[in-house]
Amino acid sequence: MTYSVAVSGASGYAGGEILRILAAHPDVEIRTVTAHSNAGQPLIQHQPHLRSLAHLTLQETTAETLAGHDIVFLALPHGQSGQYTDALAETPLVIDAGADHRLESEQSWAQFYGGHFHEPWTYGVPELLVGDQKQRERLIGASRIAAPGCNASTVSLSLAPGVAAGVIDPSDIVTVLAVGPSGAGKALKTNLLASEILGSANPYAVGGTHRHIPEIRQALAAAGADPETTRISFTPVLVPMARGILATTTARIKNDATDAEIRAVWESAYGDETFVQLLPEGEFPRTADVVGANTALMGLAIDRPANRVVIVAAVDNLVKGTAGAAIQSMNIALALPEGTALSMNGVSP
Repeated sequence: MTYSVAVSGASGYAGGEILRILAAHPDVEIRTVTAHSNAGQPLIQHQPHLRSLAHLTLQETTAETLAGHDIVFLALPHGQSGQYTDALAETPLVIDAGADHRLESEQSWAQFYGGHFHEPWTYGVPELLVGDQKQRERLIGASRIAAPGCNASTVSLSLAPGVAAGVIDPSDIVTVLAVGPSGAGKALKTNLLASEILGSANPYAVGGTHRHIPEIRQALAAAGADPETTRISFTPVLVPMARGILATTTARIKNDATDAEIRAVWESAYGDETFVQLLPEGEFPRTADVVGANTALMGLAIDRPANRVVIVAAVDNLVKGTAGAAIQSMNIALALPEGTALSMNGVSP
């Protein structure tokens, strides 16, 4: 069976990455691409790297345009997807790459996003621990999927094994992330101009204000953390690389487990995963190693003088952090081979 697909927000970074991956997917046909201000223009004008899709023209994003497909991807700014989802009730599978359907707490949505709260959908991070299972089990047969926030899934995957096994203290988590500006979208913003970011590292959303914090707390609660006592110090830093996240996350060691026992927790969690890999002891990832790949690479160290576990994780924010996670989740939901159209190999140099 070939599934018909519509992609909204197709002129943006996330929409373009969804299209790039889907273009190589043998089980889908991209029939419709939509945008707002760019409607009526050739897709190739805004995504010149997508040569195989040069025949497509951007249509206006409306519920009527998106309806009638087997699968709809919503790659829209936060707060915009929800206006279409009710009208797509007859669509067999809808995947939201925005934040509108990620959070389960209406209070957290009001605090970090504001505006109308929409029902939470199945979270699209297959490898994430949920109790004694993986989120993958919940994605089987799902009809509504919320793709993750890129920073949130990177940190959650870093911490969930330790939380589930009880070897780290969720009340004492510190994470600092180097992130590329593509995660902020394609809209013109002064702070994202090359003249502002080249040769500089710029912190933002400092002091517990980043919108991905409640998403991490929610994921860790699913892994077994007490949401009432979970404390996360989250500091993102914008750096001059187009793509990528390098998240350095530390948490206090909770029990008297040995170094080998602690490392075994992460080895057990991800040892059989294709797209989340723990590197050998003493090795740590670079963002360059995951560019273009649906792979999260992790290095782990135990800092005994500080009594902390240190996890360094690298992902491509547009692939494993967004579009790749969405398509991996789509594959699971449709009972297709999970890795279809997804590469574990990066691009170098």
